[in-house]
Order: sequence, then structure tokens, then C-alpha cells
Amino acid sequence: MTGALDTSYPDPQASTGLMLWRVTNSWQREIRAALAPFGLTHVQFVLLAVLASLDSETPVTQRDLAEHAATDPMMTSQVLRALEDKSLVERHAHPTDGRARILMITPAGILLVNRTITAVEEADRTYFSTLGNRTQDFTACLATLSAAAGTSGKSGSIGP
Repeated sequence: MTGALDTSYPDPQASTGLMLWRVTNSWQREIRAALAPFGLTHVQFVLLAVLASLDSETPVTQRDLAEHAATDPMMTSQVLRALEDKSLVERHAHPTDGRARILMITPAGILLVNRTITAVEEADRTYFSTLGNRTQDFTACLATLSAAAGTSGKSGSIGP
């Protein structure tokens, strides 16, 4: 490698971390483009999708949702306010914990997330189609890394 960088990699393409960074940024651009017509950010979509995937009979708090989505609790709270302003989620007082809020996805939220999941899953299929029959192996490798990092969340029922 040329320049002043003292690295063990012969060229940038050999760095797993750098390549993951590049692929993540590229994939996120595709997802943003898929979500743009629906007026949702990526994190808004993820929180809506995870909330929709959870058992509606069991009360879900903001902390529960953040854990399932593997998102920061403070950021989750801010994004939920935006989703509430869009009438996609409702937050209600918890019956026994004055600090907690129970979340409910609205009918409009369910309709929107089910429309957007189609676009997101198509964007995923298109983006990862380059891998061909190695897509499942790649996904398994990502799941291994996610589990090792403790970021897998509890809900495995959505794509992104």
C-alpha cells in the first residue's frame, strides 16, 4: 500500500471491516431509496416492522421494542415520537409502571409497514442477488457475527 498508512493489508479490498463498511453504506442507500416513496426512514421502518411482528396480545414497552430491534433506547424513544406524530403508533401509560409506555401500532401503521416490507424485501433481493446461491451462507455468517456481538434482537421475523 502506498502513502503513510502503516497497515497489514496489501490493499483496502483485503480489509473485512472496510469492505463491510462499504457494503453497508451501499445497501443502506438502496433501502433509503426503497423507503422514500413511503415517507419513512430506515429506523422508522425497522421499529414499525418489529412492532408489527411482535405478539399483539403481549404489551410491548419502548424498552422491549428497543431490545427486539437492537436499537438504542433513547433513539428509539425519539423515533417513536415521530411515528406517533404520523399516527402510525400510539403510546399509552403502562398500567403498573409510571415511567413505561405501552406501544400499539395503529391500523395505518400496519397498512404502511406491510406495503413497505414488500419494497424493502425486493430491494434486498435485488441488492444481494449478486451473491447468487451464496446468499444464504452470507446471511448465516452475518447472523453468527450478530449473535456474537449480542445485537441479534429477539425478533427474527423481519428482513432488514
